[in-house]
Amino acid sequence: MRIIPPDELPINQDGSVFHLHLKPEQLADKIVMMGDPDRVPAVAAFFDSIEFDLQSREFRTITGSYKGKRITALSHGIGCDNIDIVVNELDALANINLQTRTVNEHFRQLTMVRIGTSGGLQPFCPIGSYVVSEVTMGMDGLLYFYEKGESVSNSDITEKFINHVQWNPHLAAPYFVCSDKDLVDRIGFDMIKGITCSASGFYGPQGRHVRLSLTNPEQNHLMESFEYDGLKIANYEMESAALAGLSVMMGHKAMTACLIIAGRYAGKMNTDYKSSFEGLITKVLDRI
Repeated sequence: MRIIPPDELPINQDGSVFHLHLKPEQLADKIVMMGDPDRVPAVAAFFDSIEFDLQSREFRTITGSYKGKRITALSHGIGCDNIDIVVNELDALANINLQTRTVNEHFRQLTMVRIGTSGGLQPFCPIGSYVVSEVTMGMDGLLYFYEKGESVSNSDITEKFINHVQWNPHLAAPYFVCSDKDLVDRIGFDMIKGITCSASGFYGPQGRHVRLSLTNPEQNHLMESFEYDGLKIANYEMESAALAGLSVMMGHKAMTACLIIAGRYAGKMNTDYKSSFEGLITKVLDRI
């Protein structure tokens, strides 16, 4: 039996995992995730009771009860690198004995639903709409650092996408991963479904031109016109593909639902979205 060394899974002196500062008993099986730590208390405001509240760096965690369900609300920060930290440490909390540093005999499956804000790439994704990521596309190359990474990516979509958008060979190879179908059907049945592109940055990787010119100024137009099996690339964000891919490899259930606050197709932006985001929160809490 492999004993995981301290440099590969750091554990704090109080027995918590290194970045999240959580202990196994503080984590619920149902997890609602978001990037901004200030959104965590907005989710927890709907809880009937709170049993735990902690912040470490950008990672804010509140575990409580909502209509008889034990739920953890957790912020993961921005970008796929943070998702790599968060999902690995959540899985360690669920499936590693942190004292013996060995894998637990019985597997504990987590359900992780990320809620976020994003930019819509299609006219059918107007500002204020909710989009569920039926398929996610990663620009970051994260999954290819793991042995099973290539096997969970849909090679047919990937090949067609690379050819369609004239993918720059200097960039990391993209990957496409399906979200958990049960979660998509249960939580996103009345939401817009599509492919979500998880960009490796907010500006250039999402086709934003401020002062630096882009290598492919037509990127967004090419993405808008891409279609696979009736699905189009609906929106941009920065985390859902890494979450979906790591979850599939580890045996967990995951999906992402986003509120559209930027109309990339129409060139518009809405920064006053609190009430619309609260609507997404309650839908997810009721259905998770």
